[in-house]
Amino acid sequence: MIVDDHTLIRESWSFFLTGNKNLEIVAECGDGLTAIQLAKELRPDIVLLDINMEPVDGFEVLKTIRKLAPATRIIGVSMHSEPVFVKKLLRMGAKGYVTKNSTGDEMLEAIGEVSKGNVFVCKAVKKILADQLLKKDTDIPDINSLSRRELEVVSLLSEGNSSKEIAAALGVALKTVEVHRHNVLKKMKQKNTVSLVQYINANAVEL
Repeated sequence: MIVDDHTLIRESWSFFLTGNKNLEIVAECGDGLTAIQLAKELRPDIVLLDINMEPVDGFEVLKTIRKLAPATRIIGVSMHSEPVFVKKLLRMGAKGYVTKNSTGDEMLEAIGEVSKGNVFVCKAVKKILADQLLKKDTDIPDINSLSRRELEVVSLLSEGNSSKEIAAALGVALKTVEVHRHNVLKKMKQKNTVSLVQYINANAVEL
């Protein structure tokens, strides 16, 4: 099943994949709600799922399909090649990830590997992951660099608490909390609290 909110992309994928005698396109759709319903009814072997859809994004669609059709294997497709998207998707149960810049052959390879029960990640993402590993550790945010108190502050921030509420919860001065927040942002290389919480959530960091 092909799920993408751009008609031209759906048609292109369908045209390309239909040329393969080993594949059958059982459905196409352009929104998340329809995708969920079709997956429930048809139980396709593979779903090519666009991550960037509205109003229901691909992550929510993935989560629901996993519940309704657990045997269906999902390959996420996105314009993004940032590993953070890939990690989140795989943690949620996807079995593959390709970008919209991937070649047709790479798409076929992804379908083939996922159908065998393997996990597939496209070359573009693998390259970025390799480049990150070659960087110095100091260039990459490390949650392990935070102290126990700083982790407590981050945990409370991620729950939506203000500095005043955190100070009351921890029994410390408001100024102390502000110092911790400043140090956490510096260590995690984030500009503000919003970006910090987004990073924590996107990377499924356990606090």
